[in-house]
Amino acid sequence: MNVSGLIFAIKQFSTHDGPNIRTTIFFKGCPLGCWWCHNPEGLSEGVELVYNRENCIRCGDCLVNCPQHALVFSSTEVERDLHSCTSCGNCSEICPSRAHEVTGWKTTTREVMDQIEKDMPFYDQSDGGVTFSGGEPMSQAEFLLSLLKECEKLSIHRAVDTSLYASAASVSEIAAHTDLFLCDIKHMDSRLHKHYTGVGNELILSNIRLLLNQGSAIRMRIPLIPGINDDDKNLQETAAFISDTADGSTVDLLPYHRAARAKYEKLSVAYPGNDISPMDNSRIAHTVALFSKYGLTVQVGG
Repeated sequence: MNVSGLIFAIKQFSTHDGPNIRTTIFFKGCPLGCWWCHNPEGLSEGVELVYNRENCIRCGDCLVNCPQHALVFSSTEVERDLHSCTSCGNCSEICPSRAHEVTGWKTTTREVMDQIEKDMPFYDQSDGGVTFSGGEPMSQAEFLLSLLKECEKLSIHRAVDTSLYASAASVSEIAAHTDLFLCDIKHMDSRLHKHYTGVGNELILSNIRLLLNQGSAIRMRIPLIPGINDDDKNLQETAAFISDTADGSTVDLLPYHRAARAKYEKLSVAYPGNDISPMDNSRIAHTVALFSKYGLTVQVGG
C-alpha cells in the first residue's frame, strides 16, 4: 500500500474508458509519442507546469517569486525558460488567477485507493469499475500492479488502457490481475508505426497474441487518423489481424479530432498533428463496413 507512482488526473464517472461507469486513473509517462496523442500531459515521466495565458492578469507575482528566475514577460504573455525551470511549482502556488498549474503529482497506492473506494457505490449500481490509463500505466508496472491487487481484494472490475509496449513478463504479470485490456492498434506497418509513434509495432502485436493465448479479455481500439492509418490496405490488414487472433471481437473505432490542441498550447509544445484533418463521416462509415466484412462488431467512439 506504500508503493508510490506519478499520475496526472483522476476522472470520476467516466463512460468512455471501459464498460459502464468507471473511475479512470491517468498515469504519467509514455514510451510512445503518437502524433495525435490526446493526453500530451501524460507523455513526460516528470511533473510539468502548464501556462493558461487566457487566465494571466500580468501581476508579475510569478516573476518576482521564481527561485530560478525562469519567467519573463513578453509582449503578450509570461514566457518560461525551460532550461532554467525546475518545475518546483512555486509559480502555481503563488498565482492568484491560476494561470500556472502543475500537471502530475506523486502519490501512493493508499491515496489512490481512498479515491477509488469513494466511488464503489457507483460500480455496484452500474457494473462499472476502475480503468488505469495514461500515459502508459505499464511504464509504472510496480505501482499499477499494487493498485490492481488492492482492487481485486474489493472485487472491483479492473481495466488497463495500454499500448502493450512492455516486456512480455510484465504483461503476463499484469494480466493475472486484470479483467479487461483496452489496446490500440495504430498501424500494421512497423516502419510507419515507428514514424508516427516513435516505436515499432512488433512488441505490441506479440503481446496482443500473448494475452489472447492465455485467455485475457481484450477490447481492440483503432484510432482512425486521416492520411496516416485510414487507407484501405492498412485497414484490411488491421481487420484481418484482429479477426485471425480474436475471432468475433468488438472493435472500437476512435475517429481523430482536434480537441487536444489546446493542451499542447498550454504545455508550450508543438502539436505534431496540426496538419491532420478531422475524419470524414463517409470514411468512418466505409471503415465500419470494411471491418464488418471480417466478422467484427464495430462501435464508433469507444
